[in-house]
Amino acid sequence: MPNQAKIETVKKIKDDLDAADAIWIVDNRGLTVKQAEDLRARIRALGASYKVYKNSLTEFALADLEFPSIGGVLEGPSAFVFVSGDPVASAKALKVFAKENEKLKIKGGYLNKEIMTADQVRAIADLPSREELIAKLIGTIRSPLAGVVQVLNGPASQLVRVLGAISEKAA
Repeated sequence: MPNQAKIETVKKIKDDLDAADAIWIVDNRGLTVKQAEDLRARIRALGASYKVYKNSLTEFALADLEFPSIGGVLEGPSAFVFVSGDPVASAKALKVFAKENEKLKIKGGYLNKEIMTADQVRAIADLPSREELIAKLIGTIRSPLAGVVQVLNGPASQLVRVLGAISEKAA
């Protein structure tokens, strides 16, 4: 029979899962307190949160919210990154942190309630950020427009040059 503390913890987990666009699961075994705090700060700066919950309670919450079973990913120590907004930035932060601290292992996660393997999370980390994509889109849109403006300005600027040359000859 579950006690009240576990029921409340499952409710908190469900709230975190509901609010998240993506959930990354990592093995944080061996990280020092300072390293874990550093990771939390990096994640928090990106609008995500880093939390440690018991796997069994997390499995109950996932099942209640009808997430697909993630299988053996929730074996051993797990920490969860709950992402609201751009999932690429937080995945990049995890990948960079894992390179700097070999003890952190990306185990997998969920993106829009779809299971992601560790390799898929790392692939998401390699995508351009939202800001980079917007900048590329603006550049793509701007380039043809600049050409149109030059073409439309061509006859007018030629007319001005011809009139300028005529006025110089007349003077």
